[in-house]
Amino acid sequence: MTAREKVAAFLDQRWVQNGIIGVILFNAVILGMETSRDIMAAAGPLIMSLDRLCLTIFVIEIALKLYAQRFGFFRSGWNLFDFVIVGISLVPGAGAYTVLRALRILRLLRVVSVTPSLRRVVEGFLKALPGMGSVFLLMSMIFYIGSVMATKLFQDSFPEWFGTIGASAYSLFQIMTLESWSMGIVRPVMEIYPYAWVFFVPFIMMTTFAVVNLLVGLIVNSMQDAHAEESNQQTSDYRDEVLSRLRAIEARLEAEKAEDERATVARNTRK
Repeated sequence: MTAREKVAAFLDQRWVQNGIIGVILFNAVILGMETSRDIMAAAGPLIMSLDRLCLTIFVIEIALKLYAQRFGFFRSGWNLFDFVIVGISLVPGAGAYTVLRALRILRLLRVVSVTPSLRRVVEGFLKALPGMGSVFLLMSMIFYIGSVMATKLFQDSFPEWFGTIGASAYSLFQIMTLESWSMGIVRPVMEIYPYAWVFFVPFIMMTTFAVVNLLVGLIVNSMQDAHAEESNQQTSDYRDEVLSRLRAIEARLEAEKAEDERATVARNTRK
């Protein structure tokens, strides 16, 4: 086994991956403590040292992966994700780059890249994006039509909610989320326009209960597909491993058989 293969095997060990997850979670706590002025006043140097130690561990991990995988490292989207997150943390947090210090909390997202179950969730969401595009287009059409209608119907009496298309779209978005939609918006409107429910109820039915559930269904279906693909890949890998072992056993048996035949021929020759 070459040195690169040994490093790759070391990084793939379960305790190493669990250790990286532990460092990520510990670092997230440290970064949260940095937001407290009282804690920083009492133990600021220690907290900053621990933060640098965590960052050093992340850099060493990335360096080992680069050594083990070489250019193959950049073929993995999750490796690129880790590389960017750690790279942002290395940018000096001073002057024009002060805002980047706040982005260090993105290190917590590395839990996604090292946890298979979370990776499946993200992969399922990404695979759902093409189908979600059509749903978002439908949602945009419904919102635009609803905003124009609401502006035409209610802008004279409620200009703060429906005075412009933008204001109407924001109000309708609030109604879609069911946040104070009844007592906050719809019932006051119905005091002046008693039949306003004819507009609002179908809008809620189409957006909240139909389109949003359609989005949820697309994401769930994509997650199931991603899980099925991973299971099939694991089955395929296991099958390949079994076949490889069987071929090795067959080759060894054939070699032993050939050795026995040579030994038999040699004994017959001596006789």
